[in-house]
Amino acid sequence: MNISFHKMHGAGNDFIVIDDSGLRFPLDDTPFIQKMTARRTGVGCDGVLLIQPSETADFRMRFINPDGGEVDMCGNGARCIARRAFDLGLVTEDMTIETGAGRVEAQVLGRQVRICLTEPKDLKLGLDAGLERPLDFLNTGVEHAVDWVDDPSEIDVQVLGKKIREHPLFGSGGTNANFAKVEADGSIILRTYERGVEAETLACGTGAAAVGLIAAEKGWVSLPVPVHCAGGYDLVIDLFRNKATLTGGAEYVFEGTVEYGDRV
Repeated sequence: MNISFHKMHGAGNDFIVIDDSGLRFPLDDTPFIQKMTARRTGVGCDGVLLIQPSETADFRMRFINPDGGEVDMCGNGARCIARRAFDLGLVTEDMTIETGAGRVEAQVLGRQVRICLTEPKDLKLGLDAGLERPLDFLNTGVEHAVDWVDDPSEIDVQVLGKKIREHPLFGSGGTNANFAKVEADGSIILRTYERGVEAETLACGTGAAAVGLIAAEKGWVSLPVPVHCAGGYDLVIDLFRNKATLTGGAEYVFEGTVEYGDRV
């Protein structure tokens, strides 16, 4: 079986996007997913996005990390899959997407895509994790810890990110780890260590939402707030229809096929 895909990126967060309307993608074949997502020997990506049928929304988004594990939500992934579904003619510019975190709304605005996130929850400020600084925490569809630092460029994200990601404070599932700074102009610089990728990514949509909303809660910024991601792209956090939103580019990189072999 040949699996057709499009490689896309949202603010540098890159994905393999697949129209899985026929529900044929081998979700349970972890070694195959790991091989396909490998940077040097496969297609390479921060995650696999599947467009599947839904009974509660225009379509269902499944998100699989490079380690083969599935997670509830990915902000930049939702923006990319929204544009792909629109370009396939499956939806109009305004659409609803079923995710593991709940139903989200999305709007295609040319080459920009805006999603209305599920309601943030579990806000915790000033957590003592026994580190140099207290951490903040917010679930914006997935869990995010935030370390407010003087200079994100000086942080060893791989080392400290892994330490925060696996900290017992966040339970057996761990958390994503964000290192952020509010600039004098009210924007935010962000670097993120992503759980499941187990490394720094060039952007993280739900992470950008977490730092933007926490900074607004603390009175440090006013919405809308631009978040400068590690890959050089900006994401904008705002409110729309009384919901937190994430807006940014959703771009195609290339398309191709991978062979699954005769295992199905």
